[in-house]
Amino acid sequence: MRRGRAFYRDVVTLALPIVAQNLITTSLGLVDTFMVGALGEAPLAAVTLANIPVFVIQLVIFGLQSGSSVLISQYWGKGDTDSINRVLGVGCYVAGAISVLFALAMSGFPTQLMGLLTNDPALAELAASYARIVGPSYILNSITGVYVGAHRSMEHPRLGLAIFSVSMCTNTFLNWVLIFGNLGAPQLGVTGAATATLLSRVVEFLVMAVYALTNRRFRLRLGLALRPGTELLWRFLRYSGPVVVNETLWGLGTSLYKVVMGHMEGSTEILAARALAGNIEDICTVVIFAISGTTAIIVGREIGAGRGKESVYQVGAVMDTLALAAGGIIGLLLAAAAWWVLPWAVYPRFLLSDTASQTATMMLTFTGVFLALRAFNSNNTVGVLRGGGDVRAAMRIDTLPLWCVALPLTVLFGLVLKWGIFWVYVGITMEQVTKFGAGVRRFRSRVWINDITRA
Repeated sequence: MRRGRAFYRDVVTLALPIVAQNLITTSLGLVDTFMVGALGEAPLAAVTLANIPVFVIQLVIFGLQSGSSVLISQYWGKGDTDSINRVLGVGCYVAGAISVLFALAMSGFPTQLMGLLTNDPALAELAASYARIVGPSYILNSITGVYVGAHRSMEHPRLGLAIFSVSMCTNTFLNWVLIFGNLGAPQLGVTGAATATLLSRVVEFLVMAVYALTNRRFRLRLGLALRPGTELLWRFLRYSGPVVVNETLWGLGTSLYKVVMGHMEGSTEILAARALAGNIEDICTVVIFAISGTTAIIVGREIGAGRGKESVYQVGAVMDTLALAAGGIIGLLLAAAAWWVLPWAVYPRFLLSDTASQTATMMLTFTGVFLALRAFNSNNTVGVLRGGGDVRAAMRIDTLPLWCVALPLTVLFGLVLKWGIFWVYVGITMEQVTKFGAGVRRFRSRVWINDITRA
């Protein structure tokens, strides 16, 4: 841990804007939850259901950001901005293609898609009205996300903070207008929330486009971005492709937890509780994910700059330790708040029933108790291993515990044995327990330290 003040100053300088950006993004989700929650448990559960495919596409975008970061952070350490432009171009092509497919599915077959996620027809129809509108917004959001992620990898995380601040303010204002019918607008309820999201994504994309065409810190060279070349394409597929697959598989697997909940007895109350608990959980993990993002940047930069393996290993060890400590502190505070603060200060504002409130407390208690473990796993996989170019091992460690351990246990406890939501969460937490041992072994091996920019 004795790295000197300059190192920790660098960590804080990179992490704070990422914390702020993540906080803005998650606060936006909480505002949406609060406003839709004012309409009742059924609309809140419907939006939670409709956001399952949205969550998957967001993770795909995150995978593209992380995958691009594997290359961009090392190219940035070398000062090779031409290659960064090419990586950015490939990322935008892939993001655009994937998000278009999602948008077509959500807009063209929303009722059928939502019907796969719950056995409640009324809930599926309400969710479909939201999904039909919000789907196309992620075409724009995916391009913005890849561009912002590139700047984050180039040690400029403030751009994302600025762009998503504009997006959050726009979305919040339009939610207030369209959900409740203020300023003479029609009261649209759930569809109003979807329309607000779509319009805010349009504004977000326009702000990004203006910045991309005018900034001088990193000049966007459209010729390189539009024609990245086969060599860079194959390098992207080799090192970024596994990250995209990783995040897609992880997103699909995590989304299946909600599908299990949507087919359990009392699914409306469970999904409403999950909507609120999930947003609170997201706010509590902004620091953890900021540390992971910062770790990937620093590890990649150190390798690209030609630092020795032992130096890079020590940097990874410090960042894993910081993540573990941050997760432990935040987790204890969250568990305490779940019992002694949230039940009287937050739950009543969302019109949750007693059963839904008790379920939310149970969910947040599990999250708090295991947050230190989750923080270490996230930083070690997303920050250290990916930053070092060890993307295939990171993919195995991140996905196999989910698909081979946690999901089978969740389905067994929730749908086969019907033991209830408590045991479903027992199954969910087994993902972190299994992942921890594999992650520690891989980190100590040092084989994750690779310069992937060499020809």
